[in-house]
Amino acid sequence: MTMARFDELIHPSTRLSLVATLAAADWAEFAYLKDRLGLSDSALSKQLATLEEAGYLTTERRLDGSRRKVRARLTDTGRDAFTGHVAALRAIVDGATPPGS
Repeated sequence: MTMARFDELIHPSTRLSLVATLAAADWAEFAYLKDRLGLSDSALSKQLATLEEAGYLTTERRLDGSRRKVRARLTDTGRDAFTGHVAALRAIVDGATPPGS
């Protein structure tokens, strides 16, 4: 079981959305992530690089015909960080519920 812990790196909404999307898939293509999150190429590249540098995800660059394609997936470290962050957010929300509600 993953321990609840707030993660400042994945908390910003763009990164949280990116990590949540990757948590639901094995691999996700760059184009899919870009469309799903509504990000520009450069904004998505920056977020992927930040998370990859932290060891939370890995990217793979491959040739598909004459086009280069990039895809990403969470590492075990990234999946644990996401699970722990979600648990910490749930604890915060549960603690904000008025007694007897």
